[in-house]
Amino acid sequence: MKKDIRYIPCYSVSEAAFYLRLPVSTLRAWVGKQRGFEPLIALAQDKPPSLSFVNLVEAYVLAAIRRKYVISMTKVRRAIEYISEKFHSEHPLADKEFEIDGLHLFVHEYGTLINITQEEQIELEEIVKRYLKRIERDPKGLPVRLYPFSRTGGPDEPRLIIIDPQIAFGRPVLAAKSIPVEVIAERYRAGESIADLMYDYDCTQKEIEEAIRCELWREAA
Repeated sequence: MKKDIRYIPCYSVSEAAFYLRLPVSTLRAWVGKQRGFEPLIALAQDKPPSLSFVNLVEAYVLAAIRRKYVISMTKVRRAIEYISEKFHSEHPLADKEFEIDGLHLFVHEYGTLINITQEEQIELEEIVKRYLKRIERDPKGLPVRLYPFSRTGGPDEPRLIIIDPQIAFGRPVLAAKSIPVEVIAERYRAGESIADLMYDYDCTQKEIEEAIRCELWREAA
């Protein structure tokens, strides 16, 4: 049988970290490629270290959780293992069950581990739910699309860019046109105007600017 493309390794650690607006060192620690750290995410490929689209979604959800409370990986791992056992899942953070019931259970366990109040648990759960809305799923509940960040990583950023493993080898593209943002950014970097790019690709100014912002974020950072 043909392997599900969502589980095929296709992103280096540095590439995935860029798409998710994470420090490379942070993601390396999460996947167990930093000395002294056990993995929170089981890589699709160990050598060279490569993430699948499902791994990318797992890292995205983990980043959403950690944006609120930065605690030890040991405690985060315990909470993830708790959810994994509950749902018998190899990728608990990417499963639909996490979005429906697992998030509440995770936050409860997570809160117990770090002694946050019930009000803080509710706030954390609501924040993560807003991040989860940037993931599209198939009828079986598996992720099929992710709307990555093009700015500072807020859950309410525009949803003009998507990562879809079925399009452009899983690289970010304009959601409405499936045009790789890298192509648009390269032309802009070469001196072409936003107006010319709007005309050539039949896109709005907002779409072109978002594509450029998404791809050139590394240079602006």
